[in-house]
Amino acid sequence: MTSKERVLRALAHEKPDRVPINYFANPGIDSRLKSHFGLDVKDGEGLAQALGVDFRGVHASYKGPKLHPDISERGIIADDWGIRRRWVQHGTGGYWDYCDFPLRDADRETILKWPMPNPDHYEYAAVKAACEAQRKYCVFTGGAGLPDIINSTGMIRTMEQVLVDLALDDEAGLAYIDKKIEILYEITARTLEAAGGGINLLWLGEDLGTQIGPMISLDLFRKHIRPRHQRFVDLGKAFNLPVMIHSCGSSSWAFDDFIEMGIDGVETLQPEAKNMAPTYLKERYGVSLAFHGCISTAGPVATGTERETVKYCREILEIMMPGAGYCFAPTHALQDNSPTENVVAMYTVAQEEGGY
Repeated sequence: MTSKERVLRALAHEKPDRVPINYFANPGIDSRLKSHFGLDVKDGEGLAQALGVDFRGVHASYKGPKLHPDISERGIIADDWGIRRRWVQHGTGGYWDYCDFPLRDADRETILKWPMPNPDHYEYAAVKAACEAQRKYCVFTGGAGLPDIINSTGMIRTMEQVLVDLALDDEAGLAYIDKKIEILYEITARTLEAAGGGINLLWLGEDLGTQIGPMISLDLFRKHIRPRHQRFVDLGKAFNLPVMIHSCGSSSWAFDDFIEMGIDGVETLQPEAKNMAPTYLKERYGVSLAFHGCISTAGPVATGTERETVKYCREILEIMMPGAGYCFAPTHALQDNSPTENVVAMYTVAQEEGGY
């Protein structure tokens, strides 16, 4: 069975030969895993094969002019949207942290003039060839940042302000959200068209939960988030694709709406968060939704022994595998404090004990 067949069967709640596998990691543990397998530090494909990863991402690359200057004297990198990041080192690695928030106090006029990427400046011509090169895998486009209204707007406007924007119908904040969504929608539509059927999965994202409960109310979700995401779900369905959505934290409160929207699978599944216990999710939503994730990056993989990691991964498989509809993956990027032997054990369990 090819990886593509394996994933698509799982998403359709049909039994594959084994659970599909996916991988996300921070740079430190990623580098150590490549060293463990005798791979070059740049050999991401070699690592994916060693871990049995069934997914591959394909995206149109931005080829336009740089729209926002870096601030080199402060170590700040500005991306195509004007979001600013700086590297913050810690004991076991580091993170790109968001800073400055240049549109924090911007009015609607300022936001409408804010430079954003032009969909014409993306390299769609290379998409089909990239899909063909990965045709035996499940090829997806999108990801946790598509369209990611709350989280990504918070990166440039602050999390506090974006929540105020949604609660008070702030015209400036909503103008930013809709301007960005229009661009992302056009890029996604052109990418799917250029793929010529080579993309197998549309991946969306929206962080809806904290560890202890919802980020916003269900009413606010239905007013501002759901209608905007529905456009992307409908786009995926127009190309006959399954649609999966990423959501951090306690987000099961939105799963009934996901089902109504036509979403096929949910990704992340932080088991520590409220109402996100694997048994609850499987019993309550397992017939209607496929699941991707559930292997905590803050649990035994990061803090336990190799033996504890193996036991934990086996327990998750025992809960999530029955009836199919499960893809084995970490909840987030594996953290740099995760022992290499634990991560290797995690993927060994999936490959050797995830068969049907």
